[in-house]
Amino acid sequence: MTSIGFVGLGRMGLPMALNLVRAGHRVAGFDLSAAALEAFAAAGGTLATSAAEAARGAEVIITMLPAGRHVRDAWLGEGGMAAAASADALLLDCSTIDVGTARELARTLGARMLDAPVSGGVMGAEAGTLTFMVGGEAAAFAAADPILASMGRKRVHCGAAGAGQAAKACNNMLLAISMIGTCEAFVLAERLGLSHQALFDVASTSSGQCWSLNTYCPVPGPVPSSPANRDYAPGFATALMVKDLGLAQQAAEEYGAATPLGQMALELYESFAAEDGSALDFSAIIGMLRGQPR
Repeated sequence: MTSIGFVGLGRMGLPMALNLVRAGHRVAGFDLSAAALEAFAAAGGTLATSAAEAARGAEVIITMLPAGRHVRDAWLGEGGMAAAASADALLLDCSTIDVGTARELARTLGARMLDAPVSGGVMGAEAGTLTFMVGGEAAAFAAADPILASMGRKRVHCGAAGAGQAAKACNNMLLAISMIGTCEAFVLAERLGLSHQALFDVASTSSGQCWSLNTYCPVPGPVPSSPANRDYAPGFATALMVKDLGLAQQAAEEYGAATPLGQMALELYESFAAEDGSALDFSAIIGMLRGQPR
């Protein structure tokens, strides 16, 4: 049993923390939401009254927070976790943030700090099947792997500090582009009189196959587990995709990479979010591409 401090019990963090509890670890959790704390305690978690209290004495400390500024404040702010953490504690940030902040944290907090963003959405967090993209020292990654294995199916050491966040930005830019392309194919098929199932049966076993089609199909029917069959309740909300695409474009501008499709995907998802699609799953952008008002 490992003592773990977990800060950030939101839609992703709560099921991740609960999987650690189910794996037999002692988990002290903190969140600003009273409802999240209540749900965590009801499932066997130990409540902390602050982020610093969650960190104090823990062998492993994990954050799962909305943005880089929240992560920086939690770790480095006055009365933050850095001051409360044991010198030998393993530190993991599973939030999706900018590469610069991840590298700053590693420089400040040392070799035991890992950036470990995730892919798999709420369903993956609940099922314990997330993919972790990890940046930092190899020895710290090896030490963290048994803990990450309680929350995810695949763990990839991507390189030095910030490499996990870099991989997440690239992956989600690719995901957004592929989802838009998948949606456009279904919209064209509808205009041509081709059924959803026929297109899926062909493309899912041909050169058009991709995760956005085979696993997360944006129309109801062919993949019963996809959000399209639940009125596009997220999975992965459009607001989060806009955030991740913004991080990718920030990195592309900073490092001089040409990503015209990534920029176009950001503009399309920003438009969809502004049309009241922000809280819907990102696959619901198919409605905007059909020209359907929300």
